[in-house]
Amino acid sequence: MRITEAAKRLGMSPRMLRYREALGLLPPVREQGAHRRFGPDELAAVAQGVELEKRFDVSPAELAFALRVLSEPTVAAAVRDLGIRIGRIQVPRRALDFEKEKALRLLRPSNGTR
Repeated sequence: MRITEAAKRLGMSPRMLRYREALGLLPPVREQGAHRRFGPDELAAVAQGVELEKRFDVSPAELAFALRVLSEPTVAAAVRDLGIRIGRIQVPRRALDFEKEKALRLLRPSNGTR
């Protein structure tokens, strides 16, 4: 089906579907004449995206960025670094760091022993 009918079935405007496509929230399927065709899989993908936006209170742009973070390691690393810097993500402790901290605690003089 064409975009107008798909938009009607999904309860949104064709413009919103084009916006979602520009954000990368639609599977890349086009006809030879450059017209997008919507089948059951495409409709289900859009509906799933809309459900996620409502469920987690995010915009289509935020959902598109989340997908980018999941699919691009460089972007994921930059977001993780920011999260650590602003205290939203804890730095994972490595086993070696834990052992080092334990050894330093054991080597420190305890209160009242000196």
